[in-house]
Amino acid sequence: MNSKLYTIFLGIALTACSTGKKALEKGNFDEAVYTAVERLQKSPTNSTSQQVLKEAYPLALNYHQGRVNNWEKSTEPFHWEKVISEYDAMNQLGSAIDNCPPCIRVIGDGKKFVEPLQAARNLAAADRYDSGNFHLGNAKGNRQEAKIAFLDFERASQIIPGYKDVSNKMDNAYSYAAVNVVVEQVTVTSKLYQLSNEYFQDKVNEFLRTNPKMNIFVQFYGPQQASDIKLKPQQIIRLQFDEFMVGQTYMNTNTENITSKDSVKVGEATVNGKKVPVYNKVTAKYTKSRKTVTSNGILDMQIIDFQTKQVIYRDKIPGSFVWVNEWANFNGDERALTKDQLNLCKNKELLPPAPQILFTEFTKPIYDQLTRKIRKYYENY
Repeated sequence: MNSKLYTIFLGIALTACSTGKKALEKGNFDEAVYTAVERLQKSPTNSTSQQVLKEAYPLALNYHQGRVNNWEKSTEPFHWEKVISEYDAMNQLGSAIDNCPPCIRVIGDGKKFVEPLQAARNLAAADRYDSGNFHLGNAKGNRQEAKIAFLDFERASQIIPGYKDVSNKMDNAYSYAAVNVVVEQVTVTSKLYQLSNEYFQDKVNEFLRTNPKMNIFVQFYGPQQASDIKLKPQQIIRLQFDEFMVGQTYMNTNTENITSKDSVKVGEATVNGKKVPVYNKVTAKYTKSRKTVTSNGILDMQIIDFQTKQVIYRDKIPGSFVWVNEWANFNGDERALTKDQLNLCKNKELLPPAPQILFTEFTKPIYDQLTRKIRKYYENY
């Protein structure tokens, strides 16, 4: 190995070995421990990492224990969850050491804080449970209180799965917090065409089925589904196409005489007994046709309070789709035309898509707008 490469590799090695030391010097004790553990797993006899581990691990435990002591004296709501985080951090450090035989040889087994952690969990779960009960007592007729109660009970269940009767409490709180919404999608009728908004309906229903990602306290139902379970909703979303137009066709034809930009060979002439090429500009009669088929419509979206029958939100959502067909033909010398003009002459006049396809296409941008509006309205409801 030449001296330059050796210097580079030595620099990398020294940097790797000193990383844990730098973290230790900066007071990043957890980082110093994890870095030392990683180095010792790769290089069990690395003396720098061994020394870092000896110094950093007790300092890391002392740091977290100090935070435990402070949080235990705190009057901040749910402070026992902060205590849990500190014990978790210490236990994770101990597990990292236990999974590293060279580390155990240097510092012994990692310390575990099982009983103190469980005690903190018990106290944290009790805090959430008591808070949930307090808010549940005020939940009837108050969705905000019900939502807080549900989230408190849910957190208690996360801290200690199966804690007391927390599952039943969550169900009770949710019954006060939930908003049930029936979505009515009116069937499209047309005097000219047999049209169906099935595609649009299916897309909207698919979006609403994924609503837990939007807000767990809002549940959507179709009219039949609501009827089957005898649901009395809080709100109704009514979707109806106010007006729409499918297949409005416009034709435009333009004919022009085109002369080539440059002179081209158009024949030959005999000069002094020799044939020579003759150059001149050429022309062509070029006809370009464009057929445009426009479809558009407006969706009326209403959110109605089921009890008062009052419209609490309304919006008109427009959508459009334009289908275009272009073609051309010419008479004369094709060399008068540009490459794009010649390519257009290869096209043919096409029949437009069926009315049902045109209808579906103009509803796609409406769907995009509708789902954004529903998400925005209900995301923090």
